[in-house]
Amino acid sequence: MAIAFSRGWARDRFRPRLRAHLTPWTLVTFAIVALVLLPLASVLLGIFGESSDTWRHLASTVLADYLGNSAILALGVGVLTLVIGVGTAWLVATCEFPGRRFLETGLILPLAMPTYIMAYTYAEVLSHSGPVQGVLQIFLDPVTTASIRTGLMSLPGAVFILSLVLYPYVYLITRASFLKQSGGILETSRILGKSGWASFRQVALPMARPAVVAGVTLVLMEVLNEYGAVKYFGVSTFTTGIFRAWFSLGDTPSAIRLSACLLAFVFLLILAERAQRGRARFDHGSSRFRPVAPFRLRGARAWLATGACTVPVVLGFVVPVGQLLVWTAEVVPEALDRRFLWLALNSFGLALVSALIAVAAALIIVYSVRLSPTPLLRLASRASSLGYSIPGAVIAVGVLVPFIWVDRRLLELLAPITGSGVGLLLTGTVAALVFAYVVRFLAVALNPVDSGFERICGNLDETSRSLGSPPLRTLRRVNVPLLKGTLLSAGLLVFVDVLKELPLTLILRPFDFDTLATRAFQLAMDEQVAESALPALLIVMVGLLPVVLINRLIGRERGETGGPDGEEPKPKATGGVPAGAGDLVGAAREGAGGAQAT
Repeated sequence: MAIAFSRGWARDRFRPRLRAHLTPWTLVTFAIVALVLLPLASVLLGIFGESSDTWRHLASTVLADYLGNSAILALGVGVLTLVIGVGTAWLVATCEFPGRRFLETGLILPLAMPTYIMAYTYAEVLSHSGPVQGVLQIFLDPVTTASIRTGLMSLPGAVFILSLVLYPYVYLITRASFLKQSGGILETSRILGKSGWASFRQVALPMARPAVVAGVTLVLMEVLNEYGAVKYFGVSTFTTGIFRAWFSLGDTPSAIRLSACLLAFVFLLILAERAQRGRARFDHGSSRFRPVAPFRLRGARAWLATGACTVPVVLGFVVPVGQLLVWTAEVVPEALDRRFLWLALNSFGLALVSALIAVAAALIIVYSVRLSPTPLLRLASRASSLGYSIPGAVIAVGVLVPFIWVDRRLLELLAPITGSGVGLLLTGTVAALVFAYVVRFLAVALNPVDSGFERICGNLDETSRSLGSPPLRTLRRVNVPLLKGTLLSAGLLVFVDVLKELPLTLILRPFDFDTLATRAFQLAMDEQVAESALPALLIVMVGLLPVVLINRLIGRERGETGGPDGEEPKPKATGGVPAGAGDLVGAAREGAGGAQAT
């Protein structure tokens, strides 16, 4: 009797709560998260499958090279982007020197350059027939000049190229953190006899540590995802190994195991970032907060600062774009044909559809959490961001495995009706490619949408529902109009990322289906570098759109924080990864790494 009463009491108490939380919004959210986690689950489950002779051969011969090269590449790029990003962020945020206003924006421009385009552009610029070799041969012997290009086409060269493209991640987030610091703390350090260098090293840098680590973590995730540049330079990494196992060796178990190794690399990176951050929160704002007063540099120091901030812009954007413009002028009459228009249509169509689906999924997930903020739903929301931290090649393999399984089951069911002439229905289709894009870049849309909802007062939702509007009507008539700018920004970020994505597209694209990215890369691999300039230049030009958006946020952020040009600072600021430009590129790309410092 007591047991029956206890069961009935528990059922009567918890069933209403369960019904309240298991709404259609919650169920749809869980379905989206399950689909997003499907590629990850397929890779992890594939580890327990039967190994092949090919895998044993790879493990005994080249696996150590993949691991060593990937680690060296990540370490080298991490250190170099740390130096460039933090140094330029400090100069721009706290010093006044000639050209600072222009360089504040110019230092973001390399974000528009895909790494594979940068790689083959520099390889051609430094080639025997390139412009640099002609100048160097005036001062150096031919053997020395030839060794410069040879040195570029190597692991150190890959470190150099990737660092030029990826340092803006560190620069943006760290610069935003420096602007949020109180000038009174640095002034107190100076009064106590600390030099400018000592104040930077002992005061400002420790306060900005969460932001710095967040930026470097984002950089390392991009490095582990890299395929085009390392393939062009002949550097063996996990991503090139996955391509070799899948395409050259045709061995699915080996590709899955290499993907799992790379996934372990990523998770170790995430755990390391979280371990160093712990529960720390750097809050140095108060009612007496005032922004850092820019220190005016004079004489040689001012011009050295200008030069230090100009070099990354010139090497990371001006030189490669200038060379692309020269090549485009040479080939544009022949290259601007119907095939190029189809390439652009394929690329823009894929990017647009993927962006719309990703933003819609992000809107559903965030709104579901807003309606029912349970711990389980919050956990599911964070899990949906896992895709961005997973390299594109791993996601591609993770998508192919379940899709091939489903295709085989469908063919078995349809065989009595259609015969044996039906090919694969899902694998190698545009639908599979779009699905993989959404898995990869959902986090890019999720975090801006989440930030946008946080700026909307919850009373608006409650008032709408009290007037009899269901959640869907409230979302459509109240929230979406207030989120138009945020949704457009999130869609733009996803659009550009899809347009530039290479490894995922190479693996999953349908037969004889090219995009601007795949066509540019293939032409470069075939030594038709000039012919690749037009699609590459279009990718770069579209990639400038987020830079323009970030530039607007920088201006808004300066006004809000009372930066060098602001007048009325806000009374409080935090030293994590703040909103604004840092939030757009950092928090929106947090992924599973939790890259946003808290």
